[in-house]
Amino acid sequence: MVEFFKQHIRRIRYITNFVSFALMVISLVALGFNGLNMGLDFTGGMVTEVKVDNNVTHQQLVDALQPELGQFTNVTHSDQDGRWVIRYPIPDQGEQSADLAKTLSPISHQVDVISNSMVGSQVGQDLVDQGGLALMISMMCILGYLCFRFEWRLASGSLLALVHDVVLVLGFFAATQMEFNLTVFAAILAILGYSLNDSIIIADRIRELLVAKQSLPTEEINDQAVLATFSRTMVTSGTTLMTVSALWILGGSALQGFAIAMFIGILSGTWSSISMGTVLPEWLKLEPKHYLPVEIDTAP
Repeated sequence: MVEFFKQHIRRIRYITNFVSFALMVISLVALGFNGLNMGLDFTGGMVTEVKVDNNVTHQQLVDALQPELGQFTNVTHSDQDGRWVIRYPIPDQGEQSADLAKTLSPISHQVDVISNSMVGSQVGQDLVDQGGLALMISMMCILGYLCFRFEWRLASGSLLALVHDVVLVLGFFAATQMEFNLTVFAAILAILGYSLNDSIIIADRIRELLVAKQSLPTEEINDQAVLATFSRTMVTSGTTLMTVSALWILGGSALQGFAIAMFIGILSGTWSSISMGTVLPEWLKLEPKHYLPVEIDTAP
């Protein structure tokens, strides 16, 4: 397996690059047609904390509440036994708010409403604006660092791989219409930092080889750089995926969106750093001369 990978590394890079572009197009189409299913954090809604019998499970609450409050109802466990936080859309104008005590009475003898509050649509719009601003500032800072650290041809590959990872995650949530809430947005920001890690490691090795082996073509240098960093990339991504998988399985519904977004982002970031991160600089004619020191004529 290892020998096959070494012998066909260039073909693997080009094939995965084609797959990455195809997935980006599919994701953009899904975003254009479906859009994101924004959660109550962004659209506004009701937040109610209730206390029920300790033996009531999460699934029982969801099954009882969704027919009454709608499919976007979200239930999370509070810090005490029997206490749950329920998020659900604001009733339409003219409709009466649901009586949670009456709705939950078939599954619990005790139903106490601890608190009830409303997140207005204006607050949700402010979160959208601030979240978009945070995303833009992060991208600009990353772009500035890449242009400072690497020559622009090499930096463009890392930046495209980064955009690819974010677009794939957004496309997945648009295609599946899973709820896009603040935890998923936090995962997007985490992916920005994590996906850049592998790309920088490979780009740094490419830069070293361009200076050390100036006679080799750029394609061969990229192959050697990927092979030299492959084991480290697999170990880093593999251990992180194990942690995220445990969070996905054991974290419950509250962290499900975050874990899924991180899982997709880490997985796509692993192959995009190998494919897009190395192929694009080749297309832009990256050569060893771009990293050689500039000779200064000191003659009088």
